[in-house]
Amino acid sequence: MTVPKNLCVGPPDRLFMFGGVGLASALAAVEAATGRPTVWAAAQYLSYARPGTELDLEVIVPVAGKYNSQARVITRAGDQEIITVNAALGSRPDSPHHQWAAMPDVPPPEACPEMTIRWQRDPDDMNSQWDRRVASGSFGRDRGKAPPATDGIGRLWVRPNNPDLPIDRLVLAVMADFLPSGVGNALGANAGGNSLDNTIRYLNVVPTDWVLADMRIHGVHNGFAHGRVHLFARDGTLMATASQSMIVRIHS
Repeated sequence: MTVPKNLCVGPPDRLFMFGGVGLASALAAVEAATGRPTVWAAAQYLSYARPGTELDLEVIVPVAGKYNSQARVITRAGDQEIITVNAALGSRPDSPHHQWAAMPDVPPPEACPEMTIRWQRDPDDMNSQWDRRVASGSFGRDRGKAPPATDGIGRLWVRPNNPDLPIDRLVLAVMADFLPSGVGNALGANAGGNSLDNTIRYLNVVPTDWVLADMRIHGVHNGFAHGRVHLFARDGTLMATASQSMIVRIHS
């Protein structure tokens, strides 16, 4: 694949592929290779890929059982490894279903303010591809204007700007990588994070027009933050849960 500019983030002169896009592209490759849906996947981010970079995705499937497969994807730019993804895929028929995690009570997206980007970005970058509404917490231009979150929780409604793009496992993998935006809300500072990893676990992906990203930053120490995000459909269905470790960045 070639890295497109509209899937990159960062300062206009130093754009790089959004980490969630790297995970989603690896899942697209491994699902195509195995013919099975992803159950769990963990990405380790090793280096940056700039716009226009040609990437090769190598899919390795060491285990292919009756109902599930174990696989990994190595994404490279030439000889440089960019992302490594390990994954389990499959489904088991006639299995029970239940959900214990409950979606928090928040206003609907139509009643929530738009999240605005704090500083000038490239108008065609990754941020232009998403509609994000603040359900609770301080995000975007409001980072640092409120005290630290007592519980580390912030919530965003998220959807693609393209109405023809379905919210599927790949889109959810990208949404999961919005978790670093919760660092500023948790600290009460103009802060964010660079993802070291992104682990996503899928439960029940259903049709929905909006996704509630329920983010919790567990703690910050020694320059790193750890947290998780639950991704709920509008009707309260838990579609996926994800976790990350991040390098904390405090911005001037």
